[in-house]
Amino acid sequence: MAEEQSSAPTRASAGAPASGVIHIRTRHADNFTVLSNRLAQRAGSAVTVGVAAYILSLPDGASIRIDALCAHFKEGRGRISAALNELEAEGWLERRVERGPGGRIVTRTFVYDAPGRTADGDIPPPGPARPTPDEGPRAEPHAEHQDGRPAPEADPRATAVLASLRHRDVRLVLSERETAALAPAVAEWLDRGVGPYEIAETLTAGLPAHITRRPARLLAYRLAALRPPARVPEAAAQPVVPLQNCDGCDRAFRAPRPGRCRDCRASAVVSGPLAA
Repeated sequence: MAEEQSSAPTRASAGAPASGVIHIRTRHADNFTVLSNRLAQRAGSAVTVGVAAYILSLPDGASIRIDALCAHFKEGRGRISAALNELEAEGWLERRVERGPGGRIVTRTFVYDAPGRTADGDIPPPGPARPTPDEGPRAEPHAEHQDGRPAPEADPRATAVLASLRHRDVRLVLSERETAALAPAVAEWLDRGVGPYEIAETLTAGLPAHITRRPARLLAYRLAALRPPARVPEAAAQPVVPLQNCDGCDRAFRAPRPGRCRDCRASAVVSGPLAA
């Protein structure tokens, strides 16, 4: 006979610690979500952990666009967007643009409870894939200028954004030369305060059903045409005007130099003609 399962909270044992957290656990039969300790105990932003836990609790097909998340959480778009950027960078979240029924281009979002797996549940092989005979030899990682000087190394943040585009749309496969050429423009977006998640979303949103040219040319156009404005430098702090004691009434007032306060100056202006 099976052992009876109780849903009542488990009492703290007699050997419970005298300090620190003491768990009173309840056995859940339905309406619960399993989270890995890797996520629940993730160091850093509590917003990122909360957003991840909320997304994992949603049913398939639920919207996790920034607007939908902002309607649920009190945090603003900036913090929600930053949380999505962190989750995508760490592999908890992946967005792909694929061809749906009838040839429509649709965006599919995959959420992983264990990062490092593909949407098919397989663990990808480590290291770069070997080129097939049709691809020919890969370009050397360090490009050179036409005059033979080595080109500056691309910003790794920018190359990571460009590499993620192929997971959103399988047509956006870039060569190493194309990645090196596009990386400075992506780095400029990053320096202007746009996060990796938002950059990838902007570059892949509303792509045409048929791309008749190299995708690098399309991405280069979008990076130039949709370039965000530069960050406005913070205004210089205004100097604090010192406190002065009024020579007439001895009250404190702010002024760059000693003298009379506004009331005393106004009184002197009024009394002057009357005294005359």
